[in-house]
Amino acid sequence: MKILVINAGSSSLKYQLIDMADEKVLAKGNCERIGIGGHIGHKTAAGVSVEKDMEFPTHKEAFLAVVEMLTSGEGKVIDDVKEISAVGHRVLHGSEKYKTSTVITDEVIDDIMAFRELGPLHNPPQAIAMRACQDVFGKDTPMVAVFDTSFHQTMPPKAYMFGIPYEYYEKYSIRRYGFHGTSHRYVTGEYFSVTGRQKEGTKLIICHLGNGSSISAVKDGKVVDTSMGLTPLDGFIMGTRCGGIDPSVVTYIANKEHKTPDEMSDLMNKKSGFLGISGITSDCRDLHAAAEKGDKRACLALEMFVYQIKKFVGGYAAAMGGVDAIAFTGGIGENDEEIRAEICRDMEYLGLVIDEDANKNASRHDAKFSAASSKVEAWVLPTNEEIMIARDTKELVGER
Repeated sequence: MKILVINAGSSSLKYQLIDMADEKVLAKGNCERIGIGGHIGHKTAAGVSVEKDMEFPTHKEAFLAVVEMLTSGEGKVIDDVKEISAVGHRVLHGSEKYKTSTVITDEVIDDIMAFRELGPLHNPPQAIAMRACQDVFGKDTPMVAVFDTSFHQTMPPKAYMFGIPYEYYEKYSIRRYGFHGTSHRYVTGEYFSVTGRQKEGTKLIICHLGNGSSISAVKDGKVVDTSMGLTPLDGFIMGTRCGGIDPSVVTYIANKEHKTPDEMSDLMNKKSGFLGISGITSDCRDLHAAAEKGDKRACLALEMFVYQIKKFVGGYAAAMGGVDAIAFTGGIGENDEEIRAEICRDMEYLGLVIDEDANKNASRHDAKFSAASSKVEAWVLPTNEEIMIARDTKELVGER
């Protein structure tokens, strides 16, 4: 059984073709500049890379290009598109309606589009991509929607409600939803798989750290709290996002600078975070390089990142009545040994002591880096959202 995994954006279409017999990635790639030109980069498991400029007026043409790459030329990995049994789509926001992954129907696509106010940058193009996928593969090819929000749906009301008039929750479903749920779910499962521990009685803190970052508190295998809120803007400082701030900062800047709500949203989502503080970059690697040269604002951005994460870790340990393990994942979490070390520093009060040498060798693979004397485990567990989407798709559509 071969499953095509899709992560669609407004101008991009990332894909992976996975053979579920051994969960091997046969090929992967990205269609870029949809609607403004077009380019596809395609790579096979054998290491063959194909780069090609193509016209992508819409997502439909991008899907046609994906089919062409998979079935012909030097990047070919299958003989016929009919070998693709199903398509799994990543979806940002499922509101409160979709608590688990779901087989896609016309109603599901309409709902995803209807949630566009909750996920304005992601939900519309993801719904559009599903329609385009139907056009190219036909409605006989089953599709599954895997929602970033679904794993966090186990949060209790005391964790997901905001302190605003209750009527706005009733009228507009304004609440904490959380994101990166597919990653948090994968890492949670991976922890129990590699350790052999039982879910019941176990308290985990998952730190998904990258250009977008979030933390979740997982008790008995279920999320009880998470850092992102109504949108992925909440939580702590990220690449270009500000994270949680005093709401009055928004109105104050808007009044002083005469900015509209949309302009403020753009400022907080795309011009803040590492980029806004440092003034030079949104990339953590570049911050390290600048900090080594003495750039004080780059140092400040890194210090804020570590400090704010520490507060979440301490807060979630308090909320769960302790913690058994802290797992790091995502581009920064998996690869940045300095950030991991700084986050874990001075956490002896929590029972966490790391092995510095083990931490240096922990990047990019499943690895425990807490010291033998540590009461709390520290892990690097690389995420794999695509395989999670593929597994859900296989489970929902069955073998084909």
